[in-house]
Amino acid sequence: MIRSFQVGDGPALAAAWTAAAPADPIGYQRLRDLFLLDRNFDPAGLQVAVINDQIVGAALAIRRLIAVDADDLEPASGWIPFFFVHPDHQGQGIGRELLTAATDWLRSHGRTEVFFSSYTPNYFLPGLDAARYPAAAKLLAGLGFAKQYDAVAMDRSLVGYAIPDDVRKRIDALIADGYTFGAPSGDELTELISIAGGEFNPDWSRAIREGVVSGLPLERIVVAREPGGRILGWAMHGTYESVIDRFGPFGVLPASRGTGLGKVLLHLTLERMVAAGAHSAWFLWTGEKSAAGQLYLKTGFDITRTFTILRAQLLPADGKE
Repeated sequence: MIRSFQVGDGPALAAAWTAAAPADPIGYQRLRDLFLLDRNFDPAGLQVAVINDQIVGAALAIRRLIAVDADDLEPASGWIPFFFVHPDHQGQGIGRELLTAATDWLRSHGRTEVFFSSYTPNYFLPGLDAARYPAAAKLLAGLGFAKQYDAVAMDRSLVGYAIPDDVRKRIDALIADGYTFGAPSGDELTELISIAGGEFNPDWSRAIREGVVSGLPLERIVVAREPGGRILGWAMHGTYESVIDRFGPFGVLPASRGTGLGKVLLHLTLERMVAAGAHSAWFLWTGEKSAAGQLYLKTGFDITRTFTILRAQLLPADGKE
C-alpha cells in the first residue's frame, strides 16, 4: 500500500532509510529537522510504502509554499529530495510506485517539471550519486529523468594544515594597502546578507541569517573589507546544522575577483576551522570547472562524490501538452 505520511511514521522512516542506504544513513532527529519541519513540507506529499503494517520505503515530493526569493513560488516546479526502498523489498516495483505517486501528487498541484534533487532550503544530498546507487539511476532514467548538470562534493584534511607562506605574504600586502579581514560586526551582517542574497544565491542569505539567529558564532565568518570598509567577500564554516567541518557558503564580488581575495578568505577560514577543532573541511555542492571549484582543487581539496541533478517533464494526466 502507498499512502501519505502519518504521525508516528518518522522513526520507522529513518530506520528503513538507513537500511536501504547504509552508506548515507539518517537518524530520526535529522530527518525530522531537514524534512518534516521544512517550511514547504506537506504530509500529503510524503509517499510511504507499507507492507504488513511495516514501512518499507518512501518518496518525498515538495512544492514551494514559501518562496526562496521575493514572491516567486516557482509554480511550475516540484522536487523529489529523496526516495528509498528497504533492501528486503527491492526489485518488486515499489520504488517505481513511490516515484509515480510522488510525481502524480506534484502534477495534481499543477507542476509541469520535477527535479531530483537540487532542492533548497533543506536537502540531504544535492542530486543522485549514480556511482553509489546505479539501480536508482536506472529507475529514474526509465521514468523520464534526464541529466541537467553535475555537482561535486570535495573534502580536504586539515591535519597539519597551516596557511602557506605565499598566501600569508598576500594577506600582509593587502593589509598594508588598507584591506581588513575578520569576523563581521552585528550591524555588518545586514550588508553581508544583502550581498549573499543579491549577488550570489538567495538561499545563502537565508542560511547566514538563520545560522546566526540559531547561535552561529560570528568568528566562524571571515569578511574581506576594502580600505573604505565595504565588504567585498566572505567565507564561513559551521553554517549548516552547526557542523564545524562543513565549509561554506563563500563568495567574492565579481569586481574584486582576480585580486587573490578568494584564496585569502578560503585559507583564513581553514585556519579558523583548525582552531575550532575541525580535522577536515568538506562541502557538498560546487561545479568542478567553476572558478571556485578550481580554487578548491588548487588548495588541496579532492573530489569525493559526484551528484547528478535530474529533471523530468510532467505531462498532464491525459498525456497531452
